Amino acid sequence: MSAKNLDKHNRWRNKTVAFRVSPEEDAQIETAVKLTGLTKQDYIIQRLLCRDVVVQGNPRVYKALRDQLAAVLDELRRIEVGHGVNDELLDTIRIIATIMNGMQEDFAYDR
Repeated sequence: MSAKNLDKHNRWRNKTVAFRVSPEEDAQIETAVKLTGLTKQDYIIQRLLCRDVVVQGNPRVYKALRDQLAAVLDELRRIEVGHGVNDELLDTIRIIATIMNGMQEDFAYDR
């Protein structure tokens, strides 16, 4: 049995929810989790409850963004003029763009 944990609303998290995903879906989830800087549990809960996923900038998120942008660039170089772009790559690009747009807005408010 899993250990009981308190969430930020002082509620016990003692229920386990499990489901199966394909290797491709797992890779997409892992990418999104890395890019947000949240734990996988917190990311999945936020998404399942239709809440906004707020990215807190930190060195780990920066490194994940850098690595994912490098992977996207490599993939874009590999394909020919938009032919063969898969849905997973497009989803990753959308996540990165959303995070980067949010970072720009935060930067504009800081000035």
